[in-house]
Amino acid sequence: MHRTNVNNMPESSRETETEEEKRNRQQRDQGNESSHNIVSIVSQFADDNLTLVRNISTGLALAGVIVIARSIKLITKFQAASEIPARFIERNVSLRGKVHSIAEKGLKVEHVPIYLPVISPFLSKHKGVSTSPLLVNLAGVELTPEGRVWLQNNLATAQTVWLKLISREDDILHCLVSQSRQRLMWSCSINEEVLMLGLARTAPITGVMPDSRLFWRLHKRLHRAEVKAERKGRGLWREDSLWERASKSVSDNIIFRLMRRLFKRTESD
Repeated sequence: MHRTNVNNMPESSRETETEEEKRNRQQRDQGNESSHNIVSIVSQFADDNLTLVRNISTGLALAGVIVIARSIKLITKFQAASEIPARFIERNVSLRGKVHSIAEKGLKVEHVPIYLPVISPFLSKHKGVSTSPLLVNLAGVELTPEGRVWLQNNLATAQTVWLKLISREDDILHCLVSQSRQRLMWSCSINEEVLMLGLARTAPITGVMPDSRLFWRLHKRLHRAEVKAERKGRGLWREDSLWERASKSVSDNIIFRLMRRLFKRTESD
């Protein structure tokens, strides 16, 4: 059995391998050198034109923000219920607004979108144009005449309120309306407050499925506020005192009314 000695391999074969290795090494060196040259050129250009590079980066970032803001309606001012995207209603998004006036079943609110310096004025569609307010009803609430008077006395014009979108019906938004109060760390729900004061009664929650989690969550909150007013006898739940009930029953009595008429005739004679 004979062993092949590596050292006995032909000299030409070893020289060929050496030449191939040299060529591969040269190609790698050339590739690395060209990559290094490209990186050096880009770095040198960036150093020489630092202000330009910064401006381009800022411009690209600004363009990205504008595209995102437009796509999600972040800074759009809504002037009608129909302009609000359906996904805002579905997700119960909260919108900021200013009180415009008190309506028959709620209030009129001017929408105040999120303000982004530079971007907001650039994308404003209603600049210099008179805006119309949104018609907002208190979701799940039926106001009494006294309730409307209370709203007029407690919600000043241009006062900031938050509208949590519950549903939409034609041009009417049904919302949970809240406002921030001084000395309080949290906002107060107008829907619940008018119920707790006995200035309204609960009503069907328009546009919400009765078997949904949202319906039962709202129903529980509003019903609890109404029960408080009923227990404390506030507003429309206030009961007449014993003297008031006695006076009313006497004045409604037929005999008493006949006697009063006879007494008036006697005086006239």
